[in-house]
Amino acid sequence: MLLAQISDLHIKRPGALAYRRVDTAAYLVRCIARLNALDPRPDAIVMTGDLVDQGTAEQYAHLKTLLATLDIPYYLLVGNHDARGPLREVFGERPELSTGGEFVQYALDIGPLRFIALDSLVPGQSGGTLCDARLAWLATQLDDARGKPVVVALHHPPFDAGIGHMDEIRLDAPSSQRLAALIAQHPNVERVLCGHVHRPMFARFGGTIASAIPSPAHQVALDLRDDAPSAFTMEPPAFALHRYDAATGIVTHHAYVEAADGPYPFYEPEGALID
Repeated sequence: MLLAQISDLHIKRPGALAYRRVDTAAYLVRCIARLNALDPRPDAIVMTGDLVDQGTAEQYAHLKTLLATLDIPYYLLVGNHDARGPLREVFGERPELSTGGEFVQYALDIGPLRFIALDSLVPGQSGGTLCDARLAWLATQLDDARGKPVVVALHHPPFDAGIGHMDEIRLDAPSSQRLAALIAQHPNVERVLCGHVHRPMFARFGGTIASAIPSPAHQVALDLRDDAPSAFTMEPPAFALHRYDAATGIVTHHAYVEAADGPYPFYEPEGALID
């Protein structure tokens, strides 16, 4: 099965630009067209937070209109730019968004995978956390999913990226340590999926792999200095495709939204390698 992941959409009100430069809605339209055209088509898409830029109902309504053209089932998570109340108000027909009590977190099956969505949002703050209640809920979900391949998703990475200004607003260290200890008790967790940093990243975490992905719009500048300034670049927008089979587990591919030149053959029609 094939699970697509996009993150950090940062949709604003219609006509508005992010940081006075980025037309995030136009970028999302192009990303949706690319996802719809994939063959094979993903079984589902998970969107790991920062769905909109200021968490307003107007922005969520714009997002909902844009997502109406998506021909693939999708699931929403919250990031630090999101707000639970307006999200639930606009996407009121989505029952999974209201099953976690105060938090936007839920568990459901996507093909053979058990998908667990975690809420790492701290209202009014850029960094994330997992309180006792959220971790206890996760522990229950993991216990219930023993014997199944599991994907856990949250917005904030539980590891350092090496990009100073982003590491200051990652999932806080105590939460990350407790999450790692919990994940380590469940070897059936195939992957921990994250967003937030607008860059592709992989790290060993809790006995499995934690990964983050680029944005379908702008990317955080790759600057590995501790005092790196907060800045973004217009590197190619991208998303992830997580391919699962029982023999191999999850293999992740990063796909670019814009079409590239090619493909070109390696071999001549009669079978010789092209020289």
